[in-house]
Amino acid sequence: MSALYNGGAYGAVAIDQEDQGPKVTVRKVGSDKVDFVLQSCSLGFANAVRRAVIAEIPTVAIDLVDINTNSSVLPDEFLAHRLGLIPLHSRGVADNLNYTRNCEYCDDHCDRCSVTLRLRAKCTDEHNILKVFASHLTRVDDRADSIGQPVIRDPNGEGPLILKLRHNQEIDFTCIAKKGLAKEHAKWAPTAAVGFEYDPLNKLKHTSYWFEKDPIEEWPVDKVNAEWEDADEQADVANNPDAQPSAFFFDLEGVGVLEPDEIVEGGVKALQLKLTEILQSLNPGQDGVNGMNGVDAGDDYEPMDQQPYDAGGYGGYGATGGYGAYQSGY
Repeated sequence: MSALYNGGAYGAVAIDQEDQGPKVTVRKVGSDKVDFVLQSCSLGFANAVRRAVIAEIPTVAIDLVDINTNSSVLPDEFLAHRLGLIPLHSRGVADNLNYTRNCEYCDDHCDRCSVTLRLRAKCTDEHNILKVFASHLTRVDDRADSIGQPVIRDPNGEGPLILKLRHNQEIDFTCIAKKGLAKEHAKWAPTAAVGFEYDPLNKLKHTSYWFEKDPIEEWPVDKVNAEWEDADEQADVANNPDAQPSAFFFDLEGVGVLEPDEIVEGGVKALQLKLTEILQSLNPGQDGVNGMNGVDAGDDYEPMDQQPYDAGGYGGYGATGGYGAYQSGY
């Protein structure tokens, strides 16, 4: 894949340059948003990139909460849920933190696969409430990086509000943040929203059949994307039922746990890893993946159409029990 980052805070950066293959051109980038164009690929590939940046990029989020004290009005489960949704810095987590389920150094969690945070607060003012923010979360681990620290973006440096305490109310939590993917839980999502469009000039007439009253009002033309595509390019594609879109315009917004360029690059890498596993499984000259050995694997399983069939019931396949124990059917 060829990727070109032009402009924005990152300057011009080229990633995995190749003569052929998909091309990524970043038109605009900010602290949490990126606008880029994906070219020389199919609609299915573009949608795969969208799904990857949403759910396949590892981040860190609070997964376990040990509640030592909670005299607030909010129940334990409510607070644990709110803590899990607080965004935590995750830059470099893919290489510097293990998955707890795959960690070779512990059975539950350790410094190599988790980050420990502490939240303690007590209201001692009789007349005012105490607001507890994400900034009150302190990281216990002595790490050199910023992994696991709350993302603070507001001018006051407080972060999201967690709860409010009245006089003599107190909380004391120990939080364990772990590495995970958004397809397991939304708290690990690095993005708030990802969308893309293609064919802004509607040359393929795909939107002409998807409207209720007025297609022009319901499908407004994005002037920036329309100017990107040459108005004369593929002028006769409307008469070609096999015509395919040539460019896909992405608009990605992150939640602050990762930089936009790291999100895009991480999504592409996730797709590459998935394809690598498939190719290794299918190639007899390569080592197997996840315990499988591709076409060279010994197969102790016989397809059902090669086993004796007993017409007496649904479970007539095979000579042993299992589902075939009831030979009379239903």
